[in-house]
Amino acid sequence: MRRSRSKKPRRNKELQHVDQKEQRLRRARQTRIRIATQGVARLTVNRTNLHIYASVISGDGGKVLAAASTAELEVRKALGAAGKGGNVAAAQIIGKRLAEKAKAAGVEKVAFDRSGFAYHGRVKALADAAREAGLQF
Repeated sequence: MRRSRSKKPRRNKELQHVDQKEQRLRRARQTRIRIATQGVARLTVNRTNLHIYASVISGDGGKVLAAASTAELEVRKALGAAGKGGNVAAAQIIGKRLAEKAKAAGVEKVAFDRSGFAYHGRVKALADAAREAGLQF
């Protein structure tokens, strides 16, 4: 009988697997490092299946200057039924609303921090609406 050579034990596949959220967070960290060197306010975006959240954070990262989300009562009323915050139309409303709040706080120029999300769909709609409302980035 022939004995098989001992092979190296296989590593657990779960240890090698990096899930999508971890990849997104890694991309977000790299972007935030680049934005921090610029020293300008940043417009951050976070999206979930039901809502989209956006805020303008000061250049030193210590203070939220303006914020808007589809979880706000006024926005929910404007959207109509519950669960309507996870679409492109809602993202456009939030982009416009955030730009108005930021301009009222004295912020004209920001750096766009998409938090590792693809620049597509709701994230792009929010960015375009904020640009049209007067934010520069």
